[in-house]
Amino acid sequence: MSRIGKLPVPILDKAKVSVQGQTVNVEGPKGKLEKTFDSAVKIELVDDTVCVSPVDSSRHARAMYGTARSIIDNMVKGVVEGYSKQLEIKGVGFRAALVGNKLDLALGYSHPCIVDVPAGITITVKENTKLTVEGADKEAVGQIAAKIYAFYPAEPYKGKGVQIVGQYVRRKEGKKSA
Repeated sequence: MSRIGKLPVPILDKAKVSVQGQTVNVEGPKGKLEKTFDSAVKIELVDDTVCVSPVDSSRHARAMYGTARSIIDNMVKGVVEGYSKQLEIKGVGFRAALVGNKLDLALGYSHPCIVDVPAGITITVKENTKLTVEGADKEAVGQIAAKIYAFYPAEPYKGKGVQIVGQYVRRKEGKKSA
């Protein structure tokens, strides 16, 4: 029995939640999210909470209902508060620029690295090296941040590359000459 799945999802004051079968719609000041869940879970709107329970006692149903509950909780928090990830680019000549809905990254390659910014996600660039990815959908924010990070992860010798703020980058000692 999932300890997380048992808990009801509280609906925050500014959020509106509606459930039609397996589809959950959440609307709030930061945006609107919709997600359809697996048929192995039963989703009910009870008073000011959303309750998720497994349809049967199969392994799949028990695995899915805790996951569904967490996703619904993230949706409710996302439309009210929003999610953000901060990234920092370190390195000589490394920079980022926002051109329309595309993020142009110069990371020392012979070509620019371009990331399309999907609807619902906003990216702000400060000082050409500090990026903030914001949005209501936690999964989408994390996916875009991971995509940017994957172009040039921070390397351990000089520390240059894209780094997620708060992430620890293990530094190594360089080659010693005799």
